[in-house]
Amino acid sequence: MNTPLYLLFCATALAAVFTPGPAVMLALQNSTLYGWRRTALSSLGNISGLLVLISASAIGLGALLRTSATLFLLLKLCGAGYLIYLGIKQWRAGGAKARQLAARPDSPPASLSLYREGLLLALSNPKAILFITALFPQFIVRDQPLLPQLILLSLTFMAMSFSALMTYALAGQLVGGNMVNTMQSARFRRATGSLFVAMGAGLLTLKAQ
Repeated sequence: MNTPLYLLFCATALAAVFTPGPAVMLALQNSTLYGWRRTALSSLGNISGLLVLISASAIGLGALLRTSATLFLLLKLCGAGYLIYLGIKQWRAGGAKARQLAARPDSPPASLSLYREGLLLALSNPKAILFITALFPQFIVRDQPLLPQLILLSLTFMAMSFSALMTYALAGQLVGGNMVNTMQSARFRRATGSLFVAMGAGLLTLKAQ
């Protein structure tokens, strides 16, 4: 792969990873509630999910999603359902239990729970695999070995994605602070919960083509 083509990929990927979406929303939520260090766990889960999606795209799942209406609908329903589940979960956490935090401090979720949350968010997002399937082939030089190019593009995209999520995480902590033991956490959880539900509803309108 030549340098100008790689730099164009970097510019395209950079714009994509910094565009707000469910993963960014999760990073902002976790950093505001638990701090940026805990957010790194959910972000690593999201990047692990990206690796799975890139691998699936390489073996043709992305193309299959475009041609199989049933498979696409199934993945879309799973993705929308998971986003709505996250939203409802935050709404419930923003209820009576959250208002009692000042009297009884709450502990952050377990590391595995945060990692799994980010992983499932990535794996259940059909928009991600469709985007990867559309993006990567545009930057593959056909008369050069495929595997080294795919590895380079994948590592670059994953590194940029993680950097973007952590940038949002740091910004979230700086702006919102750690609200896990404050009355503000109830309102914040309900606000982010509403956004997750809205994203889930929006995902239901996604079309394969």
